[in-house]
Amino acid sequence: MTDNVIISIKGKQLYAEGSPDEMELVTSGVLKRDSRGGFTISYQESELTGLEGTTTRLHIDKGRVTLLREGGVNSQMVFEEGRRHLSMYETPYGELSIGVNTRRMRSTLGEAGGDLEIDYAIEIDNLLAGHNLFRMNVKRRPARPQQGWSEKRRADYAESDPGRP
Repeated sequence: MTDNVIISIKGKQLYAEGSPDEMELVTSGVLKRDSRGGFTISYQESELTGLEGTTTRLHIDKGRVTLLREGGVNSQMVFEEGRRHLSMYETPYGELSIGVNTRRMRSTLGEAGGDLEIDYAIEIDNLLAGHNLFRMNVKRRPARPQQGWSEKRRADYAESDPGRP
């Protein structure tokens, strides 16, 4: 499927010690409705995120978001407000057991796009590693104007008969 949306992502990571890390990314991707009435968003990670060669998919259902990464980094993270989920995070350097504790989650996604916001904490090997705020805005890509039939025909005639208007 071809890219049909523009995705703006803002991420902020807060640590107990040190200053926060912030990241912004604008990329193209795909938004589609799934068979259960939820939505799937997919996009390619870039060098900017440090995950180049990885495809990220978010499955958004009522009250639940599942983030899947495949490629250079493989992981699955599940977000449900007020719940803690455990998963494995596979990197080129090895696997980590992580806990995801979702504090707040809000989604206004629909056929035309919308917003997704997730406020969560990450634990690595049962120790708090940081607090994260993830914001995503999805907008339908504007339709590209296509050359009309009459313009194309005129161009074809102009090539075949240079004297014709």
